[in-house]
Amino acid sequence: MKKVILLAGVLLAIGTTVTSCKKDYKCECSKTYTSSTGSSTHDYSMYTYKDTRKNAESRCDDNTKSGSDFGGEYSINCQIQ
Repeated sequence: MKKVILLAGVLLAIGTTVTSCKKDYKCECSKTYTSSTGSSTHDYSMYTYKDTRKNAESRCDDNTKSGSDFGGEYSINCQIQ
């Protein structure tokens, strides 16, 4: 019986160290418009990812882009906070 309890304890310890910890990570994005008169940066969006830090950073980076719209040329930069 003691061996079963010891084995269960060891397996539990291994299982908790092997699995990645999923937490809520906030991804904050800002949008920067660039024109001939200068640039202006504004808060753009915020996302929350419940994942591992590595996966959350990757998902957050996927929101980074650049382009143009009615306001002119822009770039969107996102980072985990």
